[in-house]
Amino acid sequence: MSTDTSATSAACTTLDAQLCFALHDASRAIAASYRRGLAPLGLTYSQYVVLLVLWEHGPTTMGRLCRELHLDSGTLSPLLQRLEERGRVLRRRRPEDERTVEVTCTAEGEALREPVMAVQRRVQADTGLEIGDLSRLRAELQALADRLRTADETGVTGGDE
Repeated sequence: MSTDTSATSAACTTLDAQLCFALHDASRAIAASYRRGLAPLGLTYSQYVVLLVLWEHGPTTMGRLCRELHLDSGTLSPLLQRLEERGRVLRRRRPEDERTVEVTCTAEGEALREPVMAVQRRVQADTGLEIGDLSRLRAELQALADRLRTADETGVTGGDE
């Protein structure tokens, strides 16, 4: 029994068959939903995720923020500068190691926690997904991202070998 590879190949070259485009489209849509809710709070999506890490871990080094958010310091520094200018975070060099910059959420940054949680609830409702479905989807997407990062770092790809 033969398989019609031309039909399979044609399906793989259509836009709606691309996982990358579906993920890109979903990412843009959810980011737009967050932006609508965060803008009245004076936050960008990127600033929001910085605050999430600080709320979760407390005072955090620049290095840890870079690792948690998958950002380089050249991208993170301007985000922190804008948050600091608005009084939402404070950056300080550690006295015991001047090379290490520690980032702390200020009282003004902490005051955003409740309004941000309201934005999160609205975005969750907008997805139309139940909590369990959202948790499973998030876990699958995180596992996918982890596998792709590992493949990129090692040069080893999955599949039949």
